[in-house]
Amino acid sequence: MPARPSAGCVFVELSLFKNLIVFRIGEAWQPDAQQLEDALANDLFAPCSPTQALAFGWAPPRGDEHGALIEIVGGQWLLKLAREQRLLPSSVVNDHVDTLAQRVEAETGRKPGKKLRRDLKDQALLDLLPQAFTKRSATRVWIDPTQRLLMVDAGSAGRADEVTTMLVRASSDLPLSLINTAESPAACMAAWLADGTAPEGFQIERECELKGHDDEKPVVRYARHPLDTDEVRQHLTAGKLPTRLALSWRERVGFTLTDTMAIKKINFLDLALEGQTAGEGDDAFDADAALATGLLSKMIPALIDGLGGEQAFGEAAAAAPAPALAPAAEAVEGEAPW
Repeated sequence: MPARPSAGCVFVELSLFKNLIVFRIGEAWQPDAQQLEDALANDLFAPCSPTQALAFGWAPPRGDEHGALIEIVGGQWLLKLAREQRLLPSSVVNDHVDTLAQRVEAETGRKPGKKLRRDLKDQALLDLLPQAFTKRSATRVWIDPTQRLLMVDAGSAGRADEVTTMLVRASSDLPLSLINTAESPAACMAAWLADGTAPEGFQIERECELKGHDDEKPVVRYARHPLDTDEVRQHLTAGKLPTRLALSWRERVGFTLTDTMAIKKINFLDLALEGQTAGEGDDAFDADAALATGLLSKMIPALIDGLGGEQAFGEAAAAAPAPALAPAAEAVEGEAPW
Protein backbone atom coordinates (compact mmCIF):
# COMPACT_ATOMS: atom_id res chain seq x y z
CA MET A 1 0.00 0.00 0.00
CA PRO A 2 1.27 3.52 -0.69
CA ALA A 3 2.14 5.85 2.14
CA ARG A 4 -0.91 7.46 3.69
CA PRO A 5 -0.80 11.24 3.39
CA SER A 6 -1.43 13.70 6.17
CA ALA A 7 -5.02 14.72 6.85
CA GLY A 8 -6.52 16.69 3.98
CA CYS A 9 -4.11 15.32 1.33
CA VAL A 10 -5.08 12.94 -1.45
CA PHE A 11 -2.71 10.94 -3.63
CA VAL A 12 -2.92 11.59 -7.37
CA GLU A 13 -1.81 8.96 -9.89
CA LEU A 14 0.70 10.16 -12.49
CA SER A 15 2.24 8.01 -15.21
CA LEU A 16 5.88 8.88 -14.51
CA PHE A 17 8.23 7.67 -11.78
CA LYS A 18 6.95 5.11 -9.30
CA ASN A 19 10.39 4.32 -7.83
CA LEU A 20 13.72 6.13 -8.12
CA ILE A 21 17.30 4.99 -7.59
CA VAL A 22 19.57 8.04 -7.62
CA PHE A 23 23.04 8.26 -9.17
CA ARG A 24 25.60 11.06 -9.16
CA ILE A 25 27.12 12.00 -12.53
CA GLY A 26 30.83 12.85 -12.23
CA GLU A 27 32.05 16.42 -12.66
CA ALA A 28 33.99 15.53 -15.82
CA TRP A 29 30.75 14.99 -17.77
CA GLN A 30 29.80 17.68 -20.28
CA PRO A 31 26.03 17.67 -20.97
CA ASP A 32 25.28 17.33 -24.67
CA ALA A 33 21.84 15.88 -25.36
CA GLN A 34 22.35 15.51 -29.10
CA GLN A 35 25.65 13.70 -28.65
CA LEU A 36 24.09 11.30 -26.15
CA GLU A 37 21.07 10.72 -28.38
CA ASP A 38 23.34 9.84 -31.30
CA ALA A 39 25.14 7.35 -29.07
CA LEU A 40 21.87 5.80 -27.85
CA ALA A 41 20.80 5.30 -31.47
CA ASN A 42 23.43 2.57 -31.74
CA ASP A 43 21.42 0.48 -29.27
CA LEU A 44 17.84 0.86 -30.45
CA PHE A 45 15.35 -1.64 -29.09
CA ALA A 46 14.66 -4.66 -31.29
CA PRO A 47 12.41 -7.57 -30.29
CA CYS A 48 13.94 -10.90 -29.26
CA SER A 49 14.98 -13.16 -32.11
CA PRO A 50 13.38 -16.66 -32.01
CA THR A 51 16.27 -18.09 -29.94
CA GLN A 52 17.02 -14.97 -27.86
CA ALA A 53 15.91 -15.01 -24.21
CA LEU A 54 16.29 -11.28 -23.45
CA ALA A 55 16.63 -8.07 -25.48
CA PHE A 56 17.36 -4.48 -24.40
CA GLY A 57 17.38 -1.23 -26.30
CA TRP A 58 16.51 2.46 -26.20
CA ALA A 59 13.03 3.54 -27.28
CA PRO A 60 11.30 6.93 -27.63
CA PRO A 61 10.00 8.04 -24.20
CA ARG A 62 6.74 9.35 -25.66
CA GLY A 63 6.01 6.00 -27.30
CA ASP A 64 6.14 7.38 -30.87
CA GLU A 65 7.65 4.82 -33.22
CA HIS A 66 10.25 7.17 -34.70
CA GLY A 67 10.33 9.79 -31.95
CA ALA A 68 13.34 11.30 -30.22
CA LEU A 69 15.28 9.07 -27.83
CA ILE A 70 15.77 11.97 -25.41
CA GLU A 71 12.84 14.22 -24.60
CA ILE A 72 13.73 17.52 -22.92
CA VAL A 73 10.99 19.06 -20.76
CA GLY A 74 11.85 22.12 -18.69
CA GLY A 75 15.56 21.38 -19.06
CA GLN A 76 15.15 17.79 -17.77
CA TRP A 77 16.13 14.85 -20.00
CA LEU A 78 13.81 11.84 -20.20
CA LEU A 79 14.82 8.47 -21.68
CA LYS A 80 13.35 4.96 -21.83
CA LEU A 81 15.11 1.59 -21.87
CA ALA A 82 12.85 -1.09 -23.32
CA ARG A 83 13.24 -4.80 -22.66
CA GLU A 84 11.64 -7.95 -24.00
CA GLN A 85 11.96 -11.33 -22.32
CA ARG A 86 10.89 -14.76 -23.47
CA LEU A 87 9.12 -16.52 -20.60
CA LEU A 88 10.01 -20.16 -20.11
CA PRO A 89 8.89 -21.77 -16.83
CA SER A 90 11.65 -23.94 -15.38
CA SER A 91 9.19 -26.84 -15.08
CA VAL A 92 8.62 -26.80 -18.85
CA VAL A 93 12.37 -26.73 -19.53
CA ASN A 94 13.00 -29.59 -17.07
CA ASP A 95 10.26 -31.71 -18.63
CA HIS A 96 11.80 -31.24 -22.06
CA VAL A 97 15.26 -32.10 -20.71
CA ASP A 98 13.81 -35.33 -19.27
CA THR A 99 12.29 -36.16 -22.66
CA LEU A 100 15.63 -35.58 -24.41
CA ALA A 101 17.47 -37.62 -21.74
CA GLN A 102 15.06 -40.55 -22.19
CA ARG A 103 15.67 -40.40 -25.93
CA VAL A 104 19.46 -40.49 -25.41
CA GLU A 105 19.13 -43.42 -22.98
CA ALA A 106 16.95 -45.34 -25.46
CA GLU A 107 19.52 -44.81 -28.24
CA THR A 108 22.71 -45.49 -26.24
CA GLY A 109 21.53 -47.68 -23.38
CA ARG A 110 23.15 -45.32 -20.86
CA LYS A 111 21.72 -42.62 -18.62
CA PRO A 112 23.06 -39.14 -19.44
CA GLY A 113 25.55 -37.80 -16.88
CA LYS A 114 25.64 -34.30 -15.43
CA LYS A 115 27.68 -32.80 -18.28
CA LEU A 116 25.39 -34.25 -20.95
CA ARG A 117 22.29 -33.09 -19.06
CA ARG A 118 23.72 -29.55 -19.06
CA ASP A 119 24.13 -29.83 -22.84
CA LEU A 120 20.59 -31.18 -23.10
CA LYS A 121 19.31 -28.18 -21.15
CA ASP A 122 20.95 -25.85 -23.70
CA GLN A 123 19.28 -27.88 -26.44
CA ALA A 124 15.94 -27.70 -24.64
CA LEU A 125 16.18 -23.90 -24.44
CA LEU A 126 16.92 -23.68 -28.17
CA ASP A 127 13.96 -25.94 -28.91
CA LEU A 128 11.49 -24.11 -26.65
CA LEU A 129 12.45 -20.43 -26.94
CA PRO A 130 10.81 -19.89 -30.37
CA GLN A 131 7.50 -21.08 -28.86
CA ALA A 132 7.74 -19.04 -25.66
CA PHE A 133 5.52 -16.08 -24.87
CA THR A 134 7.24 -12.71 -24.68
CA LYS A 135 6.81 -9.96 -22.12
CA ARG A 136 7.69 -6.33 -22.81
CA SER A 137 8.41 -3.69 -20.19
CA ALA A 138 10.32 -0.43 -19.96
CA THR A 139 12.42 1.46 -17.42
CA ARG A 140 12.18 5.24 -17.41
CA VAL A 141 15.33 7.28 -16.92
CA TRP A 142 15.61 10.93 -15.92
CA ILE A 143 18.75 13.05 -16.15
CA ASP A 144 18.94 16.40 -14.38
CA PRO A 145 21.95 17.92 -16.19
CA THR A 146 22.16 21.01 -13.99
CA GLN A 147 22.36 19.07 -10.72
CA ARG A 148 24.30 16.21 -12.37
CA LEU A 149 21.83 13.62 -11.11
CA LEU A 150 20.58 10.53 -12.90
CA MET A 151 17.42 8.84 -11.63
CA VAL A 152 16.27 5.38 -12.70
CA ASP A 153 12.63 4.39 -12.20
CA ALA A 154 13.45 0.88 -11.03
CA GLY A 155 12.16 -1.25 -8.19
CA SER A 156 15.39 -3.23 -7.89
CA ALA A 157 19.15 -2.68 -8.14
CA GLY A 158 19.29 -5.21 -10.98
CA ARG A 159 17.01 -3.15 -13.21
CA ALA A 160 18.99 0.00 -12.40
CA ASP A 161 22.19 -1.87 -13.32
CA GLU A 162 20.70 -2.68 -16.72
CA VAL A 163 20.19 1.02 -17.38
CA THR A 164 23.60 2.20 -16.14
CA THR A 165 25.38 -0.55 -18.08
CA MET A 166 23.61 0.43 -21.32
CA LEU A 167 24.28 4.14 -20.70
CA VAL A 168 27.98 3.63 -20.04
CA ARG A 169 28.20 1.39 -23.10
CA ALA A 170 26.65 4.17 -25.18
CA SER A 171 28.71 6.97 -23.64
CA SER A 172 31.88 6.00 -21.79
CA ASP A 173 32.38 9.61 -20.63
CA LEU A 174 29.28 9.40 -18.41
CA PRO A 175 30.77 8.55 -14.97
CA LEU A 176 28.07 7.25 -12.61
CA SER A 177 28.03 6.31 -8.93
CA LEU A 178 25.23 5.65 -6.48
CA ILE A 179 24.52 8.59 -4.20
CA ASN A 180 26.21 8.03 -0.84
CA THR A 181 25.02 10.08 2.10
CA ALA A 182 27.18 11.06 5.06
CA GLU A 183 24.79 9.27 7.43
CA SER A 184 23.11 5.95 6.73
CA PRO A 185 19.41 6.12 5.86
CA ALA A 186 18.63 3.42 8.46
CA ALA A 187 20.29 5.39 11.29
CA CYS A 188 18.58 8.61 10.23
CA MET A 189 15.15 6.98 9.95
CA ALA A 190 15.63 5.46 13.42
CA ALA A 191 16.48 8.91 14.84
CA TRP A 192 13.45 10.48 13.14
CA LEU A 193 11.15 7.80 14.57
CA ALA A 194 12.69 8.08 18.04
CA ASP A 195 12.30 11.87 18.07
CA GLY A 196 9.03 11.94 16.16
CA THR A 197 10.53 14.60 13.88
CA ALA A 198 11.70 14.39 10.28
CA PRO A 199 13.98 16.93 8.51
CA GLU A 200 12.48 20.29 7.56
CA GLY A 201 9.81 19.94 4.90
CA PHE A 202 9.31 16.20 5.51
CA GLN A 203 6.67 14.45 7.56
CA ILE A 204 6.59 10.89 8.89
CA GLU A 205 3.54 9.01 7.62
CA ARG A 206 1.98 5.75 8.85
CA GLU A 207 3.98 2.89 7.36
CA CYS A 208 7.37 1.43 8.20
CA GLU A 209 9.32 -1.79 8.44
CA LEU A 210 11.74 -2.51 11.29
CA LYS A 211 14.26 -5.33 11.13
CA GLY A 212 16.47 -6.85 13.80
CA HIS A 213 20.06 -7.92 13.18
CA ASP A 214 20.38 -10.96 15.44
CA ASP A 215 20.39 -14.54 14.13
CA GLU A 216 16.61 -14.67 13.71
CA LYS A 217 16.41 -11.27 11.96
CA PRO A 218 12.91 -10.47 13.27
CA VAL A 219 10.78 -8.12 11.17
CA VAL A 220 7.98 -5.81 12.35
CA ARG A 221 5.77 -4.04 9.83
CA TYR A 222 3.33 -1.21 10.45
CA ALA A 223 0.69 -0.22 7.90
CA ARG A 224 -1.86 2.57 8.35
CA HIS A 225 -0.63 2.84 11.94
CA PRO A 226 0.67 5.79 14.02
CA LEU A 227 4.46 5.55 14.45
CA ASP A 228 4.88 8.02 17.32
CA THR A 229 4.21 5.31 19.93
CA ASP A 230 6.13 3.76 22.80
CA GLU A 231 5.89 0.39 21.07
CA VAL A 232 7.83 1.64 18.04
CA ARG A 233 10.43 3.27 20.29
CA GLN A 234 10.82 0.00 22.24
CA HIS A 235 11.57 -1.85 18.98
CA LEU A 236 14.22 0.76 18.20
CA THR A 237 15.71 0.47 21.69
CA ALA A 238 15.83 -3.32 21.22
CA GLY A 239 18.09 -2.82 18.21
CA LYS A 240 15.69 -3.02 15.30
CA LEU A 241 16.41 -0.55 12.51
CA PRO A 242 14.04 0.84 9.87
CA THR A 243 14.43 -0.66 6.41
CA ARG A 244 11.44 1.29 4.99
CA LEU A 245 9.68 4.42 6.16
CA ALA A 246 6.77 6.27 4.57
CA LEU A 247 7.30 10.03 4.31
CA SER A 248 5.73 13.02 2.62
CA TRP A 249 7.39 16.23 1.45
CA ARG A 250 5.72 19.63 1.79
CA GLU A 251 2.30 17.97 1.40
CA ARG A 252 3.06 17.51 -2.29
CA VAL A 253 4.89 14.19 -2.66
CA GLY A 254 4.42 10.93 -0.75
CA PHE A 255 7.02 8.16 -0.92
CA THR A 256 8.76 5.36 0.97
CA LEU A 257 12.46 5.66 1.78
CA THR A 258 14.50 2.45 2.12
CA ASP A 259 17.73 1.75 3.99
CA THR A 260 19.57 1.69 0.64
CA MET A 261 18.25 5.19 -0.16
CA ALA A 262 15.91 3.92 -2.82
CA ILE A 263 12.78 6.07 -3.18
CA LYS A 264 9.73 3.87 -3.68
CA LYS A 265 5.95 4.15 -4.06
CA ILE A 266 6.11 7.76 -5.26
CA ASN A 267 2.73 9.48 -5.31
CA PHE A 268 1.81 13.10 -5.87
CA LEU A 269 -0.62 14.75 -3.48
CA ASP A 270 -3.57 16.90 -4.47
CA LEU A 271 -1.75 20.06 -3.37
CA ALA A 272 0.82 19.39 -6.10
CA LEU A 273 -1.86 19.69 -8.77
CA GLU A 274 -3.26 23.07 -7.80
CA GLY A 275 -3.47 25.17 -10.94
CA GLN A 276 -2.67 22.21 -13.23
CA THR A 277 -4.92 21.47 -16.21
CA ALA A 278 -5.45 18.01 -17.69
CA GLY A 279 -4.11 17.34 -21.17
CA GLU A 280 -3.99 14.57 -23.74
CA GLY A 281 -1.22 12.93 -25.75
CA ASP A 282 1.94 15.03 -25.89
CA ASP A 283 0.39 17.70 -23.69
CA ALA A 284 -0.27 15.13 -20.95
CA PHE A 285 3.27 13.78 -21.22
CA ASP A 286 4.76 17.28 -20.96
CA ALA A 287 2.50 18.22 -18.05
CA ASP A 288 3.30 15.01 -16.12
CA ALA A 289 7.02 15.37 -16.81
CA ALA A 290 7.12 19.04 -15.81
CA LEU A 291 5.20 18.43 -12.60
CA ALA A 292 7.12 15.30 -11.55
CA THR A 293 10.61 16.57 -12.34
CA GLY A 294 9.85 20.04 -11.02
CA LEU A 295 8.89 18.69 -7.59
CA LEU A 296 11.32 15.78 -7.35
CA SER A 297 14.31 17.90 -8.45
CA LYS A 298 13.73 19.93 -5.26
CA MET A 299 12.75 17.04 -2.99
CA ILE A 300 15.73 14.78 -3.73
CA PRO A 301 18.44 17.33 -2.77
CA ALA A 302 16.40 18.14 0.37
CA LEU A 303 16.31 14.43 1.23
CA ILE A 304 20.07 14.12 0.71
CA ASP A 305 20.59 17.09 3.04
CA GLY A 306 18.31 15.45 5.59
CA LEU A 307 20.58 12.38 5.49
CA GLY A 308 23.62 14.44 6.42
CA GLY A 309 24.54 15.60 2.92
CA GLU A 310 26.38 13.74 0.21
CA GLN A 311 29.52 11.78 1.02
CA ALA A 312 31.94 12.57 -1.80
CA PHE A 313 34.49 9.98 -2.83
CA GLY A 314 36.17 11.97 -5.55
CA GLU A 315 36.09 11.73 -9.32
CA ALA A 316 38.00 8.45 -9.40
CA ALA A 317 35.31 6.64 -7.42
CA ALA A 318 32.57 8.27 -9.46
CA ALA A 319 34.15 7.02 -12.67
CA ALA A 320 34.08 3.37 -11.55
CA PRO A 321 32.50 1.10 -14.19
CA ALA A 322 28.84 0.29 -13.84
CA PRO A 323 27.90 -3.25 -12.77
CA ALA A 324 27.42 -5.93 -15.43
CA LEU A 325 23.99 -6.65 -16.78
CA ALA A 326 21.88 -8.68 -14.40
CA PRO A 327 20.55 -12.01 -15.68
CA ALA A 328 16.99 -12.34 -16.88
CA ALA A 329 14.52 -12.21 -13.99
CA GLU A 330 10.84 -12.19 -13.28
CA ALA A 331 8.95 -8.91 -13.10
CA VAL A 332 9.90 -6.71 -10.15
CA GLU A 333 8.15 -3.99 -8.20
CA GLY A 334 7.87 -0.73 -10.09
CA GLU A 335 8.41 -2.13 -13.56
CA ALA A 336 6.80 0.17 -16.12
CA PRO A 337 4.45 -1.35 -18.71
CA TRP A 338 5.53 -1.32 -22.33
